[in-house]
Formats: sequence, structure tokens, C-alpha cells
Amino acid sequence: MNERNPLLESLATRSGLFRFLLLLGLSLAAGFLAPAVAIPVEQQAPAPLIALFSPGLKLAEVMIPETHKSMAWTFGSALRIVIAANAAFYFALFCLLAYRRLS
Repeated sequence: MNERNPLLESLATRSGLFRFLLLLGLSLAAGFLAPAVAIPVEQQAPAPLIALFSPGLKLAEVMIPETHKSMAWTFGSALRIVIAANAAFYFALFCLLAYRRLS
């Protein structure tokens, strides 16, 4: 008898909500860690490589206007843009990889 044991099934394969939350958490972590890796090597690495690894950095460079606000405001706004854009990028990437794996 080759019956499937429901106790051995993974929670990730049974629950779409769990899979979504797992991908969301992983993408937020990757979106937060990508600039931490990309910023120190930004001067040595070519720009397309940085844009591929951390697209939020290049997006923040374009979106942050040159206003005469405080440095904290500018850095905070740029950081929010970088993390949100990277998280969206990695969420789409992880969803694509999960879809390709399941199909």
C-alpha cells in the first residue's frame, strides 16, 4: 500500500497562505540584506551588477530629489525606497522560482 500519510506532508505544500507568508518574509529579509552587501562594493563593481543584485539602490538614486532637507530625512527616505523596491524584486523572483519548482 502506497498511501500518502497526511502527517508527513509539509505545511508548505498544503497551505497557500503559509507559502505566501514564507516568501514574503524571505523577500523582506533579502530586501534588507541586499543593500548591506551592495553598498560597500558599489565603487568596485560595475553598475549593471549592482542594479541586478539590488535594484532599489539605483531606483532610490533616481527618486530622491535634491532638496535641502536634513540628512536624516534624505537617508530615511532613500532607505525606505531601497528596502521596499528590493523586497518587491525578491518577492517576484522567489514567487517565480517557487512557481517553476511546483510546475
